[in-house]
Amino acid sequence: MQVVYSPAHNLHDIGSETIMGVAVPANEVAERAERIREALDADGGFPRREPTDHGPDPITAVHEPGLLRFLGDAWAHFRRERLTLPSLIPESFPVRGLLEGMPPGPEPTAISGRAGYWAFDTSTPIVAGTYAAARASVDVALTTVDLVLGGEAAAYGLCRPPGHHAARSMYGGYCFFNNAAIAAEAIGRATGEPVAILDVDYHHGNGSQQIFWDRGDVHYVSIHADPVRQYPYYLGFANETGGRGGVGANLNLPLPAGTDDGAYLACIDRALDAIVARPGSVIVVSLGFDTYAEDPIGDFALSTPVYHEIGRRVAATGRRLVILQEGGYHRPTLGANARAWLRGVEGRPFDHLPGAG
Repeated sequence: MQVVYSPAHNLHDIGSETIMGVAVPANEVAERAERIREALDADGGFPRREPTDHGPDPITAVHEPGLLRFLGDAWAHFRRERLTLPSLIPESFPVRGLLEGMPPGPEPTAISGRAGYWAFDTSTPIVAGTYAAARASVDVALTTVDLVLGGEAAAYGLCRPPGHHAARSMYGGYCFFNNAAIAAEAIGRATGEPVAILDVDYHHGNGSQQIFWDRGDVHYVSIHADPVRQYPYYLGFANETGGRGGVGANLNLPLPAGTDDGAYLACIDRALDAIVARPGSVIVVSLGFDTYAEDPIGDFALSTPVYHEIGRRVAATGRRLVILQEGGYHRPTLGANARAWLRGVEGRPFDHLPGAG
């Protein structure tokens, strides 16, 4: 299986994030992608290539052009205001209660206000290299699409930053552009077929759901932690099935804390049954390993061997797979977990590497 990787992800070099008003060591760091790259390189069965430039048009096919514009000049604006902080984090947000009963105002001119206008949390800092890294992550996703539409049964895009929390006109949740949504849109336009997104990250992909909420041509299926107790909190419930032309094309499968291998496999089978019941030949996989038992921000109990079996079952649908990396924050096992999942897709045997769970 070919792997698409860009070293430009290292430009999004952050040391901390803000959680509930407190600066803490960042979880979404460059080491994550490097751990996976090293494990796949060592395997010998995953030839690696860099992405090709696809330009901005695939981004604005799913995102508000203003979001692209903001992210493109945010750091330069930050520096023009001579702010000495290490990263750009919003100061306030135009939340529901603030604007209740009144029309929304224009985008502010101060960078702290502009950030709050386009973001929905404080855990997604912008630094000097963020935009270049986010654009490269999109190109990783689209080059992975190119490989699959060019004849590969499956290909893996080592996307960083991740993408599934980014909505049409908002960034957040460590995500700037929605790589999976951009990929799904590109596939649909190229093939004229419906497309499925299978999201197996621990967190619900609120952005992917929002982008395709009213559309029936992209079937979004997500297995995730119940949002009543976990981020993103306000979306991801089982009764969210799509709106207008997308009714029935959204399937959320929220799971309780402590979900183990057996319970997760049963849920994967339900998700895959729903996907294969609809037309289409390509699945975009939003692949997260924050479902792992030792993940620092998750509370599931999955093991490394189950990732191999999940990959095998997804491939057994017979559909072509565009596999894009999302979350996963237990750095010591990220490489082993990704390698197990992808070997499962290929039908190669599982072997238990040191450091895996």
